[in-house]
Amino acid sequence: MILRQFLHTDPVAASYLFGCGGKASGAVVDPVGEPGVYLRAAEALGLQIRFVIDTHLHADHLSVGRALAEAAGAPYVLGPGADVTYPHQEARDGEVLPLGNVEIEVIHTPGHTPEHICLLVRDRTRAEEPWFVLTGHTLMVGDLGRTELATSAEDGARALFGSVRRLRSLPDYLEVLPGAFAGSVCGRGLSGKPTSTIGFEKRHNRAFGIDDEAAFVRAMLVEIPPPPSQAAIIRAANAGRAA
Repeated sequence: MILRQFLHTDPVAASYLFGCGGKASGAVVDPVGEPGVYLRAAEALGLQIRFVIDTHLHADHLSVGRALAEAAGAPYVLGPGADVTYPHQEARDGEVLPLGNVEIEVIHTPGHTPEHICLLVRDRTRAEEPWFVLTGHTLMVGDLGRTELATSAEDGARALFGSVRRLRSLPDYLEVLPGAFAGSVCGRGLSGKPTSTIGFEKRHNRAFGIDDEAAFVRAMLVEIPPPPSQAAIIRAANAGRAA
């Protein structure tokens, strides 16, 4: 397994390059900035980029996912029902994307946005158990993603409740690699530590630990931070249309 985390400050976000060194097969998730950064990193690691994946249609920055996918000759992947105007590969819930000895299992986790996906990653050369989960803006260290950027806050919160239950069922040891950390406008009270585990978040992430739907929705509807500047325009642009 090869794994590289890229931490960005403008916007505050995390991107990932990972894959199978033995089969020279990799993927990039939630790329931010210049496509060349990931192309050069993959070349240095001896990886061919097989998939470029955005966990969701972002509202805080313009995605470079499509541009990177075109430069790498790889499919651009989005979650189920992504409302976009351009061709892409739709990743369905439960689908497995192969990277040599590494596998990416898609988990549809609506709530932050309707098309949001998390990515459960296994390295078959190490174990059959999953090694880490890329959680985008669904589960971050210290809190969950806001729910009003693509739907009503209440509808998003009800969808997120089901997604959170699925993530809580994952093993406690599993590493959580989120798409944002402290300073991001996509969540409340986020930690500056950009990684965690499912078990730690169960114990210390208040929203993640709520198991009653009504209480969960109430918790998600209070203290919603101001939306990202031009959020609707940015999300529309990432969907390939004007706001």
